[in-house]
Amino acid sequence: MEFLVRQQNDMPPMAAEEEARIKSAEREYAQQLRDRGILRRLWRVPGTRTAVGWYEAEDVTELHDVLSGLPTFQWQSITVEALAMHPQEKLLAAAKSSTPATA
Repeated sequence: MEFLVRQQNDMPPMAAEEEARIKSAEREYAQQLRDRGILRRLWRVPGTRTAVGWYEAEDVTELHDVLSGLPTFQWQSITVEALAMHPQEKLLAAAKSSTPATA
């Protein structure tokens, strides 16, 4: 299943060393999710502390487990939207699969 996830980071002020440690752990975890094919894309929303991600997980339980594993989870306001393929995307996918390969 594919999900659009909006994450607003409300991390409180803290010692610079602790903040750096948490942010480093967050980057490492995000890379692990990318390597596993779960985190497909990630965008920033300009002028905010919000990120929007495209996640692919087996089901909502797996997605919850993944998101709750984020080092900043306790400071995040998260909204999740499950995504379904649009009929136009199905047509494009069918057209691509029926196009002969060129040598």
